[in-house]
Amino acid sequence: MSDYKNPKDSKVISIDQVFANDLNNYDTLFGGVLMKRIDNVASLAARRHARVKECVTASIDSIDFLHPITQAESVCIEAFVTSTGKRSMEVFCKVITEDLVTEDRKVAATAFLTFVALDEETKRPIAVPGIVPETEEEKYLYESNAQRTAMRRERREHSKELTTNISIEKPWDI
Repeated sequence: MSDYKNPKDSKVISIDQVFANDLNNYDTLFGGVLMKRIDNVASLAARRHARVKECVTASIDSIDFLHPITQAESVCIEAFVTSTGKRSMEVFCKVITEDLVTEDRKVAATAFLTFVALDEETKRPIAVPGIVPETEEEKYLYESNAQRTAMRRERREHSKELTTNISIEKPWDI
């Protein structure tokens, strides 16, 4: 396995249509349906980068919904590894919609997810190749990773503190 790869080596593109059963009461795509699709495509990008059978989602920074998605639009999710740690990979996803009649295209959502590659036998985290960005978009995402990593650490510490201060008791008698 090479020590470094380009983001294009991990790129996964998924294009799908929106069906009536994917819509909420506002006739737009359910956020949860899009979240599942994003996680799936991002997982494939992480597995493609690490060349392993299993990668697990370690965190999702956020999914920013920027434009509602309707049944008249196709949904294109593009995902690729933007940066790596020793055993983790940051995957960027952008969701682009296209009105199938007018050809109008919009960025509907963006997301950053972190994945960990697992050893097939031990199921323990393993080292992953680094990243060498090439395009302006890849360089921007790579260089801005330090800020996102710091926010992830802070959020993780807050989550650990939170778990020591919240109840795990059943909220009602079952």
